[in-house]
Amino acid sequence: MIVDISHEKVDRPFTYRIPEALADRLRPGMRVRIPFGAGDTLRTGYVTELTQETAYPVGKLKWIADIVPGEEDPEQKMIALAAWMKEQYGSTMIQALKTVLPARRKVAQKEKKEVHLNLSGEEARAALQEYERRRQVAKARLMRELIGEGVLPWELVTKKLAIPSSTIKSMESAGAIRLVTAACYRNPVRLSTSAAKEKTLSDGQRKIVEDILGGWDEGDFHPSLIHGITGSGKTEVYLALIEGMIRRGRQAVFLIPEIALTYQTLLHIYQRFGDRVSVMNSSLSAGEKQDQCRRAREGEIDVIIGPRSALFVPFPRLGLIVMDEEHETSYKSETAPRYHARETAQELARLNGAAFVMGSATPSLEAYSRARSGAYRLFTLKERMNGGCLPRIYVEDLRAELREGNRSIFSRRLQEKLQQRLERGEQSMLFLNRRGYAGFVSCRACGYVCKCPHCDVSLSEHRNGRLVCHYCGYEQPAVRICPSCGSRYILGFKAGTEQIEEQLQRLYPKARVLRMDGDTTRTKDSYERILSAFSNREADVLVGTQMIVKGHDFPNVTLVGVLAADLSLSLSDYRAGERTFQLLTQAAGRAGRGSRPGEVVIQTYQPDHYSIRHASRQDYEGFYREEMVYRQLLSYPPAAHILAIQLASEREELAREAAAEAAAISRQLAARQEETGRAAQDMTVIGPAPALIGKINDIYRYGVYVKDRDYGKLVAVKNAVEAFRSRQEKPKGSCQFDFDPVHTY
Repeated sequence: MIVDISHEKVDRPFTYRIPEALADRLRPGMRVRIPFGAGDTLRTGYVTELTQETAYPVGKLKWIADIVPGEEDPEQKMIALAAWMKEQYGSTMIQALKTVLPARRKVAQKEKKEVHLNLSGEEARAALQEYERRRQVAKARLMRELIGEGVLPWELVTKKLAIPSSTIKSMESAGAIRLVTAACYRNPVRLSTSAAKEKTLSDGQRKIVEDILGGWDEGDFHPSLIHGITGSGKTEVYLALIEGMIRRGRQAVFLIPEIALTYQTLLHIYQRFGDRVSVMNSSLSAGEKQDQCRRAREGEIDVIIGPRSALFVPFPRLGLIVMDEEHETSYKSETAPRYHARETAQELARLNGAAFVMGSATPSLEAYSRARSGAYRLFTLKERMNGGCLPRIYVEDLRAELREGNRSIFSRRLQEKLQQRLERGEQSMLFLNRRGYAGFVSCRACGYVCKCPHCDVSLSEHRNGRLVCHYCGYEQPAVRICPSCGSRYILGFKAGTEQIEEQLQRLYPKARVLRMDGDTTRTKDSYERILSAFSNREADVLVGTQMIVKGHDFPNVTLVGVLAADLSLSLSDYRAGERTFQLLTQAAGRAGRGSRPGEVVIQTYQPDHYSIRHASRQDYEGFYREEMVYRQLLSYPPAAHILAIQLASEREELAREAAAEAAAISRQLAARQEETGRAAQDMTVIGPAPALIGKINDIYRYGVYVKDRDYGKLVAVKNAVEAFRSRQEKPKGSCQFDFDPVHTY
């Protein structure tokens, strides 16, 4: 039970007894009246969890008085969602609550201070003359401005006009002015842009909008998946859906996978809906986050934009959730509860009676298989807006380039295409596929690799001459002589964005180059600054990692170069082929989005790999059919579900023993399958075994994987492991659960 949720008691739950009359009606999320404090004053509480066990003496617990009648409020629905997340993904209730109830930390309300003229026009002019006669320069300056404006912001008075506070206080005491202070909201959106003209939808776009809104009007709340090729106008469909919901008096959440996409998405939506739009992401201050939640709760905004955390903004009239670039792995949380925004959004939409719409040019296999089975409504957009066509794609075999003497990062075709764009004044994007790449330092003589002493990973070489662990932050000076064999042939593989930028400048000295990666986007406004500069054609080439190929729309870009296209295929992950296909298809989709045709150069050492072959043809259906064969053969999602049980401890033997216990419990449940009429082999248990990275920051990690086609059976495994550990006086290490993990543990 949470008491006084508005007063931020989130991290202090209370336990109450349930009267028999309420036992069948009560459920998590409900508002109840409870006696609270020494005087047993009746307060409103929110039910967070129902349990048969308590750490307190039952006789000392107070009774719930009654259920509060009336409509559910946003917090009520969020608590019900937290209870669902706890059950579906495995976590404590407090972890789930802190996820769905953002910005709970107490932050002072921002105030707006103004200086008002407190005299009539004639009195003010007389006062000005008196100030001038007495040579009271500051008072005269302020009075002169107030005669013209009537009201002035405090900041302008004290800074631009340089009026001392003593002068203001003196004039206020004399009754010439008055100070007015009012509460106001922090607004993270700072755009000065003209309203955009509403674009005419194509027949295909209009039919999608009509079908989804019409279905919602008739009570059809099935999730919808829009599979549209890059540049097909999915954003215009989203905007039309949002507009339709606003007309119906509803509010909308627009999910994007990363902060890097916020600027362009916000620009599109702000031009359409003005200051009824706001953002929610990790770059906001605690005060800004709190104010956006207040604005949403009080109906002052209609649309919120942001990554997965924006899902939990407390809209009282939520009518639509849009999930753009649905396939992105960043929609999966990597901290408990390890929820996926796709399923969580679907549950939140159900709780609010809202429509849930996903869109992607390369949907995840999970979403597309559900659409094909009828669980989602499937809509397709197969043509680019404005009659444009998909870019022409060239696949360059880097093995052949090397045989023919080209040792550059750039293939000869890519160099030629870059030169053409520079001559024609068109823009290019160079994407370095670094997924699966670790800039490790190794000895060419004996094979020794420099590793972190605290983590089971290699150290990465940085330009400042330091070797850095990207897991725990450990640093050491660069190694010049191999510690193992004494050889001087110990070097790092250098193919980062900085090196690409340097080579570009050497090849094309006059080219204006922008770089967008983890190092250049550390500050709050860095994404907006870089993307805005490139959009305004202040650069000829944009070099970057994955963040530059996700959903951006630059009409003057006619060339995209994909460097090291096959690096992500080296991941020890069953999704490696899918991720490579998605990255290449999305990267190719950045070219030719304007009136001029685009071209794409994909550089690879594996030109015959099926994911690269299908991406070069922009053939999603072909890739889906081929990839699903592997998934079905090996019982990987979406053909089956996986539960990763992750055990960790500072002592390796405790982590190993805890993993063995979890594996034994899982195998016991698998052995019982025959009793329920299911074959025992339907549930597969793998492990225990050391994690892919066996140690991070001196914490040892072990894992157990359980596969089953029935998600509910995996939830039962999770519950059994949780129950076993709760009975232990001192559980061995920590335990986390990850359903259908997007990263290998």
